[in-house]
Amino acid sequence: MWSDIIHEFADSPSQSRVVRFLLENGFGVTEEGRISCNGIEVPATAIAKAIGSDRRVVDSTAHRILKRPVLREIFINMRATPDLSHVAEALGFTVITVLPKNASERGIVGATVRVLSDQRLSIRQIFVTDPHLSEEPKLVIIVEDQLPTGVIETIRALPQVKQVII
Repeated sequence: MWSDIIHEFADSPSQSRVVRFLLENGFGVTEEGRISCNGIEVPATAIAKAIGSDRRVVDSTAHRILKRPVLREIFINMRATPDLSHVAEALGFTVITVLPKNASERGIVGATVRVLSDQRLSIRQIFVTDPHLSEEPKLVIIVEDQLPTGVIETIRALPQVKQVII
């Protein structure tokens, strides 16, 4: 589906950048054609500045989204979720980032979670960057506890894993 959305804007590189930014950040579009984050409007100038574009490109992208029923449904209902990885240390949590060999391969999340659950670790958050939206897709898992010896080595040994970062 994401590739269909990006393809929809293939005729306009500047609008494509806006759509990619909105998707990467969980930003939506209001019925009035304004960019929003969980119902809070975000000025088009702020979005434009963040991606090195113009406010008019952001506005025209939002209005173009609203004209297409499937895109409208997606962006009207889009919601952002907090990323705890940037505050995990302050909360006493551990962040495990897994870079896959092939992000399209199935079973990466399941295999990694199985390793952690076998160690009875409490998982606070999991998120995966979509391979269609990210140049370097990754799996990020935040656990409450300190990692027992050998857990990282076990995850590294999974056939789907290219690299593990703590």
